[in-house]
Amino acid sequence: MSMSSSLNAGVMGLNVNATRLAAISNNVSNASTFGYKRTEANFASMVLQQRRNAYAAGGVRVDTTKLVDTRGSLISTGRSTDIAVAGRGLLPVTTPGGVNEGGENRSLLLTPTGDFAPDQDGFLRTSGGLHLLGWPTDASGDPGAISRRSGESLQPVNINVAQFSAQPTTRIELGVNLPATATEAGGLGDPFVLPLEYYDNLGKLQELTAEFTPDVSGTGASNSWTVTLTDEAQIPPAQVGTLNVTFNDTPEAGGTLATVTPGNGATYDPATGEAQLNLSSGPVSIFVGKEGRNEGLTQLSASFSPYAVAKNGAPVGDLSTVEIDGFGRLQAIYDNGFRRTIFQIPVADVPNLNGLNPTDNQAYTVSQESGDLYLWDAGEGPVGETVGYALMESTTDIGTEMTDLIKTQRAYTSNAKIIQTVDEMLQETTNIIR
Repeated sequence: MSMSSSLNAGVMGLNVNATRLAAISNNVSNASTFGYKRTEANFASMVLQQRRNAYAAGGVRVDTTKLVDTRGSLISTGRSTDIAVAGRGLLPVTTPGGVNEGGENRSLLLTPTGDFAPDQDGFLRTSGGLHLLGWPTDASGDPGAISRRSGESLQPVNINVAQFSAQPTTRIELGVNLPATATEAGGLGDPFVLPLEYYDNLGKLQELTAEFTPDVSGTGASNSWTVTLTDEAQIPPAQVGTLNVTFNDTPEAGGTLATVTPGNGATYDPATGEAQLNLSSGPVSIFVGKEGRNEGLTQLSASFSPYAVAKNGAPVGDLSTVEIDGFGRLQAIYDNGFRRTIFQIPVADVPNLNGLNPTDNQAYTVSQESGDLYLWDAGEGPVGETVGYALMESTTDIGTEMTDLIKTQRAYTSNAKIIQTVDEMLQETTNIIR
C-alpha cells in the first residue's frame, strides 16, 4: 500500500510540475505581450485517511490562477488611440462578430489595454480583432440613460460618425465700455454700432448687430442707453430684442449697471446677468452683466470700447484625430481646433478580478467566480483613469520565471527519482520470489 501510494505521489508530482512548467513557458513567451497577465501555478497537498501503523502518501494537486489584478507598467507609444487603464479595472471590448449584434446578444469581453486603431469602417479595434465599446454621447457629452450592470447600452466605437462637425453659438459675452459723456443732455445722441458674429446650426458665420443709443433728453447726464439687437441672418434683417440699461453714478458704484429692462422679445435674468434672444438658428444668451457689478457693460468716462467680446461654437471642421482623457471621454478633435466628446468609455470592475475567465488576445469574460460586472466612469470609485498614448506592459518578470524554472526542474527530477526508487524496490521484491 505504502509503496504504491509513493508511486502514485511521484506520478502526481511529475504532473503538477509539468503544469507549472507550462505556466512558466506561457509567461516567458508572453513577456513582451502588451496587457498580458502572469499565470501562477499553486500546489496543494492531498491527504489520505491514515492508520496508526501505516502511512500512505496522498500526493499533490495544482491550481492555476491568472493574476488579473496585477498591473503592468505603462509605456508611451505616441499613438492617441492606444489606451490603457492606470489602476484597477478593464476596458469593455467585443469580438468582430459582436459589432453587428444588439447589446443583449453581443459578446462582452474585458481587456486591460489595447492598441486600438480605426478599421476600414471607422470602428476602433486592436490588432487582435477586439473592438472597443462605449456609450455614445450627445452634443453636450452626456451619454444619457445607460445600464451600468451590463453591456446592453454599450455600442462599438465608430469615429466616422464624427467626421464633420459644427457647433452653433449658444452664448455671447459682452465686455463693452460705453462713454459716460455720451448721455449728457444736448449731446448728439449718435448710436454706437457693434457687429457680433455667431455660428448658426450649419456652422455658417452669421452676424448680430448691437446698436447702443444714448439718452440725451432732460438735464445733466441720463446714464441711460437703449441697446437694439438685430439678427442680420434673417431676410430682411429683423430686430430680436431691446435692452434699456441704466448705470450708477454714485461714488461707491459709479459706472456699474443699475437696471436692465428687456423688451421686444428679449428677456433678462438678473441672477446670471444674461439676456435671452431667439435668433434664426435658435436661442442665444448674451451676457451683459449683473446689476451693481463691474463686468459686462460699464459706463465710464472713456471712449466706446468693446474690450472683451467672446462667443462659443465653431464652424464646420474636418476630423483630425481622436483622444481619450483620464475620465474616459473620447474626444474628436477637428482641424479648426474644436473638440467634442463623442463616446464615454467606461472602466469595468468585478469583485474578484482573478476569477475572470481568460480568452485570446489578453481578454477576459465574467464568470461565477468573478462576481457581477459594474461599469464605472474612469477615475471614479475603485477604478483607475484611462490613459491615451500608452499601453500596459506584460506583468511577467523574467528573473522570477527563471528562478521558478530552476525550482520546477529540480522538483520534477526529484519526483522522477522517487518513481525510479519505487521501481527498484519493487524489482527487489520480485527478486526475492526468484
